[in-house]
Amino acid sequence: MKILALDSSGLVAGVALVEDDNLIGEYTVNYKKTHSQTLLPMLDAVASMVELDLKTVNAIAVAKGPGSFTGLRIGSATAKGLGLALDVPLIEIPTVDALAYNLWGAKNLVCPLMDARRGQTYTGIYGFDGGKMQTLEPQCAVDISEITEKLNALGRGVTFLGDGVHVFREYLEAHLRVPFLFAPAHMNKQRAGAVAALACEYMKKGMTVSAEAHRPDYLRLSQAEREQQERAKRLPGDVGM
Repeated sequence: MKILALDSSGLVAGVALVEDDNLIGEYTVNYKKTHSQTLLPMLDAVASMVELDLKTVNAIAVAKGPGSFTGLRIGSATAKGLGLALDVPLIEIPTVDALAYNLWGAKNLVCPLMDARRGQTYTGIYGFDGGKMQTLEPQCAVDISEITEKLNALGRGVTFLGDGVHVFREYLEAHLRVPFLFAPAHMNKQRAGAVAALACEYMKKGMTVSAEAHRPDYLRLSQAEREQQERAKRLPGDVGM
C-alpha cells in the first residue's frame, strides 16, 4: 500500500511517500517561496529519488485544513489533480491533527498552534494513550486566551508546537498555570511525513473520499469574505444617511 502525502497548509511545504507503514521519502521546505513554486518540484524530486512510478500509488493524502487559504487551495488542487489522473482516492487529514501527530507518544498533552492572525490560532488539544492519539479538543479557530483557559482547566503538562508558538509565546508564559514545553526545531512544524503516517490509520478504517468530492476545510471565512460581510452589515445604515 503506497500513500503519497502533500502538505502546503502553512509556512512549510512537504511531500512524503509511505509504503506499508514505512516512510520511504520526505521533502520539507520552510523558506520564503510560494507553495506554487515549490510543491510540484518537490513532488518530482521525491518521485525521482525513490524511483516512484506514480501509477503504483494507492491513495493521495492531503492536509485539508485549516491553514493558509492560498496554501490549502494549492495543496487541494494538486491532490485532486493527482487523484483524478491516477484514479485513486484521497485521504483528507485535518491539519492540526497531523501537526499533533508529530509528537506521537508524548506524555504531556499536545497543543498545536498555527497563527491565524488577529490574535487567533488554529489549535486543538490532544493526548496519547495506548499508542493511539486522543482528541480532547478538536481543531478550531479561537483566541489564544480561550485555548489557554482550557489548558489551565485540564491541569496537565502541555507541549506546544507550530508556527504560532513564536507569536503567542509571551502570552503563554504569562498566563499558563500548568507545566509547559515547546517542541524543538525538528518537530515543531508541519510535516508531510506525519500526514502520511496518519493517513495510514485512516486508510485502514476506509476513511477516503473521491477526488471529485474533496474540499479544503478553512474553518473560518477568508479576510475578503469577512470584509464583504462587514460591508453588508453597514449597508442599511449607509443607505439611510
